[in-house]
Amino acid sequence: MSESSTTAAGKPDKGSKELGLFGRIILFVRQVVAELRKVVTPTRPELVNYTLVVLVFILVCMAFVFVLDFGIGRAVLWLLGSPSS
Repeated sequence: MSESSTTAAGKPDKGSKELGLFGRIILFVRQVVAELRKVVTPTRPELVNYTLVVLVFILVCMAFVFVLDFGIGRAVLWLLGSPSS
């Protein structure tokens, strides 16, 4: 959604002024700063909890990929036979 008001033809209303390049950059920076002020920093226990959840999730994903890779590898070896040495 656009911040400035426009008419049906897509042209700005008479009440809104057209911003130049630097005006748009300044507006963007102001909006970023305003949003960053809304951010709430987690407490230490919350941060530890979030970190543990992420690490456990990564370990579960790694185990799943390992089992899948191992199973597919064994199936291919069984299907095609092991190479003779």
